Amino acid sequence: MMRWPAALTALLLAACNEAAPDHPAADQAAAACGLDAQAIGQFVSLPAGRYTKGAFALYPEEAPEMVLHVDGFDIQAHEVTNGQFSRFVAETGYVTDAERGAAEGRPGAGSAVFRMPTGLAGDLDRWVLVAEASWRTPEGPGSDIEGRETDPVVHVTLADARAYAEWAGGRLPSEEEWEYAATLGLANPAKPVSGAYAEDGAPVANTWQGFFPFTDEAVDGFSGRAPAGCYSPSSAGLYDIIGNVWEWTDTPFGEGTHTLKGGSYLCADNYCRRYRPAARHPQETDFSASHIGFRIVRDAGSAAPRPAK
Repeated sequence: MMRWPAALTALLLAACNEAAPDHPAADQAAAACGLDAQAIGQFVSLPAGRYTKGAFALYPEEAPEMVLHVDGFDIQAHEVTNGQFSRFVAETGYVTDAERGAAEGRPGAGSAVFRMPTGLAGDLDRWVLVAEASWRTPEGPGSDIEGRETDPVVHVTLADARAYAEWAGGRLPSEEEWEYAATLGLANPAKPVSGAYAEDGAPVANTWQGFFPFTDEAVDGFSGRAPAGCYSPSSAGLYDIIGNVWEWTDTPFGEGTHTLKGGSYLCADNYCRRYRPAARHPQETDFSASHIGFRIVRDAGSAAPRPAK
């Protein structure tokens, strides 16, 4: 069973959290962006190659640097969306861990949602366990995903992500595959933050601008999750490989935990700079939250997965 206090503390330390939108007008103006139906579920083929794992390490867990070879593979161009996950559930009847725990009345059931502090004197530990929060109701009671079909699905555990991947004819990427894909996509390989910010400092991914957690300037157009394809793809043709939501990988981090990559839309310069390829974060495998999603990969040359639009 999930140890919620420790997990919620870890999320706060990561400083990549879910918050109520501060700029609904900006969000509404940007809501028309995103991929069209024909682009949803498309894969990008990456060639075999070498890269430096842990390059330009910022936090201790990112070191040491090592040069690794990665076989070629195909990776979905965007994070798995609500629409894709909805089809999976409709065809299989799958119930996520968060939903199952709430239905069974388990102690500590639910999923984590972040409540933004109301003032400078506010309590910083604002993660709340919401029994009714799930991929269907990402902000908890009263919320839904209507009109948000191309938003990344969230509130999924490692088991949920694996179940979807198997159904879709793919798998979760290893940490090395994920980092290789993100590294190939950097606009400037010598600057690991170039996946999030252009040379002039303008945001090119969905991250937090302002002083976390009190001031969300939403310079990038969103103070919440963005639909897939609202930001230009990386040099490798991948959308939101940096920012938007954390992504599960299939690589263990430690006992009972797996590795998340990519940072989320609330990773901030003053408290969390995990919008870099080398950044990694441990997460308990049975944990879900409103800022954790995933994307899938498949082996090069394998049969195409089922279309999941």
